[in-house]
Amino acid sequence: MTGTESRSRKTKDTGNNQGLVRSLFRVSLPRWRGGRYSLSKLFFNFYLLAMGSFVAIAFTADLVISTAQRGITDDYARRFMRGTITLIEDEIFRHPRRNWNTKVKELDEKFSYRLGIVERISLDRVLTPPQVIKLDAGDIAIDHDGDVMYHRLGTSSKVLVVGPLAANRNPELKDRLPLDLRLRLLTWSLTGLIFGIALWFWVRPVWRDLEALRQTARDLGDGNFEARSPTARSQLFSSLSDTMNSMAERIQQLLATHRELACGISHELRTPIARLRFALEMVKETDVRTERERLWPMMEDDLDELDHLIDTSLTYARFEREAPEPHFSSVKFAEWLEEEVDSVRLLGRSLMVTVNLEKLPENLIVDLDRKAMPYALRNLLRNAFKYASKQIMVSAELIEQRIVIHVDDDGIGIPQEERNHVFSAFTRLDRSRDRSTGGYGLGLAITRRVLDLHGGTAVADASPLGGARFTLAWQAHQ
Repeated sequence: MTGTESRSRKTKDTGNNQGLVRSLFRVSLPRWRGGRYSLSKLFFNFYLLAMGSFVAIAFTADLVISTAQRGITDDYARRFMRGTITLIEDEIFRHPRRNWNTKVKELDEKFSYRLGIVERISLDRVLTPPQVIKLDAGDIAIDHDGDVMYHRLGTSSKVLVVGPLAANRNPELKDRLPLDLRLRLLTWSLTGLIFGIALWFWVRPVWRDLEALRQTARDLGDGNFEARSPTARSQLFSSLSDTMNSMAERIQQLLATHRELACGISHELRTPIARLRFALEMVKETDVRTERERLWPMMEDDLDELDHLIDTSLTYARFEREAPEPHFSSVKFAEWLEEEVDSVRLLGRSLMVTVNLEKLPENLIVDLDRKAMPYALRNLLRNAFKYASKQIMVSAELIEQRIVIHVDDDGIGIPQEERNHVFSAFTRLDRSRDRSTGGYGLGLAITRRVLDLHGGTAVADASPLGGARFTLAWQAHQ
């Protein structure tokens, strides 16, 4: 694979990924395109909905309360007007029946509400049956619709009519709205105005947050993954803004990981593939059995290298992509550490591999992820096997409730300025420590990811044995 082809594929893959992300963002924002919504429209929609609901609730509550209190109000009105009606009745009874209408007209001019006399039979269609029963029993019947009171004059067929009680007898004010209605209109107008002002000051920051989120989403959809949503002014959108920023960071990280893996793997694949192609050509051109037997192991080694590269790359990609939650379990640490070292000891061949547990408390119990932590330790041991000359020492100790594991070798060591970089993916030093031993720079990157899951650290330093020391440290009890 040439460098031009590699760059072309890299550009194509990156473009495809960014195009997919853009399509995802654009699908979620069609209603906001083209200025379809505005601040004033949002305000009026909220205002009409909230104010309409408020008015409906208020009128319903007023109707329920007035209905529940109607009986109490009627009883109070009867007791309040009974004396007045009795005095009017006594004044009427002082005159002959033929003069009752004339006397009522005279009295009518002295009251702020109207007085009149009607026939009893004319009220059958005006009053309800319960009100008619009260009227015939000599009590006061109240018509709520007309705000009128009826009282039968003795045992006669005449009925005294008092009201409407709210009628205005002043000719100058006759055409004006009733006082209670004017007060209600004024109250509702002030309520609507105050509510509108309060709603405006509430909607403005909400609208600004929506605009900021929309613009951020549009930038992300256009492929600008550096865009971030500003801090939300309202608590309503603060969590959404944080979530969008976290999502953008995660997408940016995933794309960076994809580019890093694609570039690194394409670079690492070249060497074993080139060796395989060269070996196959040599096998094709030679008929010598001994030559073929020499080339077969070389090709098998290249295939093993490719397989190991793919497996390691997938492991690293899984840690980068999923960030799995660790599943801690308690283990007897000394036994666990010795078993893990023994499981890879054969890879060291002639190297002397020792385990020093003298500084550990007896029967120490440690919490760790039994699936992930072996990745970290084995990668350090494999790294030490590559560069050690004669000796590797694994030691552990407990420092301030943190378990610490040291893996020391007697190789050529790592320069101080490069000790932190060795934990980055596909990082290999420009020295014989890496060039002469191969490797892809992924093992130590996986180790650091595992320790991140445990809330711990992985660092490189100088070893007492003269080579490199890698140290893992995390809380002994979670």
